[in-house]
Amino acid sequence: MKQKPRAPSTSKVRRIFTGGKRGDGHRRTRRIRRPDPAAVRSGTPDPNLTAVAGLVGFGVYLRRLGIDRLLHERFERIKTGRMVVYPMGAQLRLLVDAFAVGETRVFGVEAIAADPLFVHLAGGGVPSIDTLYRDLDRFDAPALVDLESMMAEQGLHALRRLRGTYVHMDVDTTVTPVFGEHEGALPGPNPRYRGRPSFHPMLARIAESATIIGAVLRPGDTGFGEADVPVVRDWAVRARNALGKRVSLCVRMDSAGDCAAFMNALHREHLFYLFKARVTPDLLGVVAHATKWKTTERDAEGAPIRQVTELDFCRDSWRALDVPVRVIAVRSLERHGRQLPLFEGADWTVQVFLTNRVDDADDIAWDYDGRAGIEPHIAELKGAWGIGEASCHSFDANHAALLLKLLSHNLVHRYAATEHPALPRWRTPWQRRTLLRVPGRLSRSGRSRQLHLPAGSPLLKPLLE
Repeated sequence: MKQKPRAPSTSKVRRIFTGGKRGDGHRRTRRIRRPDPAAVRSGTPDPNLTAVAGLVGFGVYLRRLGIDRLLHERFERIKTGRMVVYPMGAQLRLLVDAFAVGETRVFGVEAIAADPLFVHLAGGGVPSIDTLYRDLDRFDAPALVDLESMMAEQGLHALRRLRGTYVHMDVDTTVTPVFGEHEGALPGPNPRYRGRPSFHPMLARIAESATIIGAVLRPGDTGFGEADVPVVRDWAVRARNALGKRVSLCVRMDSAGDCAAFMNALHREHLFYLFKARVTPDLLGVVAHATKWKTTERDAEGAPIRQVTELDFCRDSWRALDVPVRVIAVRSLERHGRQLPLFEGADWTVQVFLTNRVDDADDIAWDYDGRAGIEPHIAELKGAWGIGEASCHSFDANHAALLLKLLSHNLVHRYAATEHPALPRWRTPWQRRTLLRVPGRLSRSGRSRQLHLPAGSPLLKPLLE
C-alpha cells in the first residue's frame, strides 16, 4: 500500500514563530492534571518587569529609518519656547509607541504609564494626558499636511518591490459615529446609528502591500464629490511616482467614482481607473436590451452562468470626457457582492463597470473583485487601531490622531515585513503579540541597561544583540 505523503505544516500554527513548544500528547502515557493556582505564592514585586519588551527592537528600527529625526524636524515649530519640557517630536514618538502596542485613545497612555520600559523610552517621564491633548490641539493645516505626507511615505515604501501589470489603489470612505460633543461631528449617512453625529474619513490603500497611502478626516455630512477629486488625484499621482514606469497604477472605487470630473482628472494624469457604475434606469434599460453577450463560464451541463458585454452608453455628464469611457456589463447566475436584478423574474444579476483600460473585458470585471479587500482592512483599522475613536474635542486634533494611528500602522507593517520576513502576513493582533507585547525585565548595570527576554523569543534576539 502506497504511503500517504505527510501534509505540510500550516502557517496558522504560530508557535513556531512565537517560540512556543508543540504539544507532546503522543509521547505521554499519563493524563495531565491542572495544578491548584492557589498554591502559587506571590513573590516580591519587581518594578523592572515590562509587558512591551518589543518596543526596544521597534525603536531601534525606527531610529534607523530616521523617524525620530523627522518628527523633530517637521513638527518642532508648532511647540517652541525655552520652558518646553516635552518637545513635540518626543510627544508624537510616544504616541506612536502607544498606538503600536494597542492603545486606541490618548487616554490609553494612562494604562502603560507605569511600565518601566515605556517610561524609559519616553525619556524618563510620561506627561499627563492633558499635556498630550493640548499638544494634539496645536496641529494646524500645514502640520496636518506634513503628518499625512509622512504617513504616506511609509506606506509608499513597499511599492518599490511590487511587480506585475497593475498595482491597485483602492479608495473608500467609512462612517465613524461619535458619542459626545466633538467639532465637525455631524449627522450624515449612517446605516447603523441613524441621525448620530459622526465623522466620514476617506482612505486610500495599496491592495498589494496592504498599506495606507492617503487619508483625510471629514465631517459626517460630507460625501464624495468634485471637491474630493484633487485630493484623490494627488494620492494617485504620488503612488504612480513611487512605482515608476515599470508598473501601471489602477484606481478602484465604488459607484462614488462615477463622476466625470474624477475620470477626467485621472486620465489626464495618465492613470487607469476601474469604477462601479451607478445603475440608473436608463443604464439598466440598455443592459436589458443588450444582445451581444459573450459567455465566459459554463456549468457542468454546459449552460452559461457568466456573460460579459460592452455597452454603447454615455451619460450626459460624460460628454465632457477627454476619452470615452468603456462601459462593461457582467451578468451572472452566481452573486458576487452586491448586484441588481436584470429584470423581474430572471435568475441573472448584473454589475456594470467603468474603465479606461484596454485589456480584456472579463479580466477587468474580475479585477474589480480585488477591491473587496479594503473593507476588512478598514474594519481592522477600526478594531485594532481605533481610527473610529475620537479622543479630542478639536477637529484638527482628531485629524492628527487619525494620521498618527495610520502612521503607526504603516510603521509596524514595514517593521514586520523588513525585519522578520519569515513571518507570514498576519493581522495586527498577532503581530503585536509576536513583536511588541512581549514580556521582559529591564535591568541596569552601571550606565548600561539590559533587557531580559523569555527563552522562547527568537524573533527579538537579533535586534537586541
